[in-house]
Amino acid sequence: MIKSIRPLFAALCALGLTTPALAELETGETAPVFTAKAAMAGKEFGFSLANALKQGPVVLYFYPRAFTSGCTLEANAFAAAMPQFKAQGASVIGMSNDDIETLKRFSREECRDAFPVGVASFDVMEDYEVGSEDRPYASRTSYVIAPDGTIATVYSSGDYRQHVARTLAAVKNLSK
Repeated sequence: MIKSIRPLFAALCALGLTTPALAELETGETAPVFTAKAAMAGKEFGFSLANALKQGPVVLYFYPRAFTSGCTLEANAFAAAMPQFKAQGASVIGMSNDDIETLKRFSREECRDAFPVGVASFDVMEDYEVGSEDRPYASRTSYVIAPDGTIATVYSSGDYRQHVARTLAAVKNLSK
């Protein structure tokens, strides 16, 4: 029964019709460092949050499932805004618990080769309080992490439409 409900729940989360009840990390906390398999432009690589932070702020956004309508539109929006994030010295990575082969395709087709997407293990989802083995689909939550590793902004909403605007504003605020 539970297995048959999971795909429906993931679809509802992706559409923004529901979101798992989770408590995200708070502004000012230290972001948990992690490494993950990731893909950009269809190619797999190893992502390290610690290394990314050496280059500037990181927008870490979690989404429920690749190739669902809300997640696709969110990826398209982040791709379109990448010049603005780069102008602020920020990088973006999207995270879901999809497998790496799915993310290779998603990185090309929906992220438009503009930013990477990574495999969010259950440990990473639990560390960021966006999902777990009991809740295998991440909540739609965006974090802006300052170069010193502290969380500057947290935004959680099942509706994808404000994630880009809010994270970009937070990144610009870090530059002031």
